[in-house]
Amino acid sequence: MLFNIHSLDWDPELCSFFDIPMEILPTVRSSSEIYGRMRSGSLAGVPISGCLGDQSAALVGQMCFEEGQAKNTYGTGCFLLRNTGTKPVMSEHGLITTIAYKLGRDKPACYALEGSVAIAGAVIRWLRDNMCIVQSSSEIEQLAAEAGTSYGCYFVPAFSGLYAPYWEPSARGIICGLTQFTNRSHLAFAALEAVCFQTREILDAMNQDCCIPLPVLGVDGGMTGNRLLMQLQADILCIPVVRPSMSETTALGAAMAAGAAEGVEVWSLNPDQLPEVTAERYQPQINTQESELRFARWKKAVQKSMNWETSETSCTSNGKPPPPQR
Repeated sequence: MLFNIHSLDWDPELCSFFDIPMEILPTVRSSSEIYGRMRSGSLAGVPISGCLGDQSAALVGQMCFEEGQAKNTYGTGCFLLRNTGTKPVMSEHGLITTIAYKLGRDKPACYALEGSVAIAGAVIRWLRDNMCIVQSSSEIEQLAAEAGTSYGCYFVPAFSGLYAPYWEPSARGIICGLTQFTNRSHLAFAALEAVCFQTREILDAMNQDCCIPLPVLGVDGGMTGNRLLMQLQADILCIPVVRPSMSETTALGAAMAAGAAEGVEVWSLNPDQLPEVTAERYQPQINTQESELRFARWKKAVQKSMNWETSETSCTSNGKPPPPQR
């Protein structure tokens, strides 16, 4: 929180405000250059030459090197990044402007818009551990497929508030649209839809900030093994979703940055020389009108989740409500 993403160095004003001497901060280096070498052991002499945070590494691993390309990582939460090129785009729709990467000491920095979803894979664990709807996370896909629909049920998993694009800490999780016919299969389907709807909200914000609709979304992370989830995502976004055969794109991206560093050059990150990657492509299978109707109902449910919590009744640090006052 002391770094200036425009000057690419520590910010004097911030350091002064927090009373942090700038001379104690490390030298800023790019994402891909030799920082040093291993001194001992079986890796002695091997250069240390790549440094990327999780989401930036996934962006590189998805080979999103061109302006406008985007990826979404599905883990405990969701993290959607869109490459905006060498010019930072300041969001007016609830997203974060960040540095994507700087792949070399003399290379320009590339920026990204980032949107975060707090609860993605965590909702599956909640259904398993808290509600005991399934015994293992892998059962969710089969259970949801049995229903094939949420039967009008909508799930907003705002367990600790909503992140982008709302940034609303007062929101809490709700399940609405229940009827006497709703069963655990419908709840499982609604939980998967919730992940997709939250991604749609972020993508819509990105499209507004960039003024150019995203044509295709690259995906990675543990949840992408759920084929039903990936098809739902394509249906709700109304664009193709592409999952590479190499699912560990975060590790791949860090390795790519290290291997492309000057003095290492195991491979090139030139877009014209990138290898072909095998991938599975999910095309939208429902009409746009149905997708928009379901999304509109989701947004109605989100509004109902707002303003449930206040500072007087907020949870304690362990997630449990405070004891009653006597």
